[in-house]
Amino acid sequence: MISGVEFLELAINIALGLLSLAFLFVLVRILLGPTLPDRILALDMLLTIGIGYIAVIAIKTGYALYLDIAISLALVGFLATVAFARFVLQRWKIRAERLEHETLEGEAQK
Repeated sequence: MISGVEFLELAINIALGLLSLAFLFVLVRILLGPTLPDRILALDMLLTIGIGYIAVIAIKTGYALYLDIAISLALVGFLATVAFARFVLQRWKIRAERLEHETLEGEAQK
């Protein structure tokens, strides 16, 4: 029968492997992602995977300080995601205004 320590080590290794696989998938989405919102969402997911890495390493080493780092990273990541969302929204507003202006100019010329 497997002991608790061996089971924990196995679970940690599986978690690190799955997080590495997720990291590769997200990296592909960042490089290929057809639109800017796809890339922003992938960057947010990359941050979440990084927090997962930190949490697993905290469990592996037993240092609780890593959890404080993960919480700080989560807060900074949330603010970055909000900033990116505002940036995308502003770009879409500018494009909509340009399209409306071009449409009005086209109707005025007719």
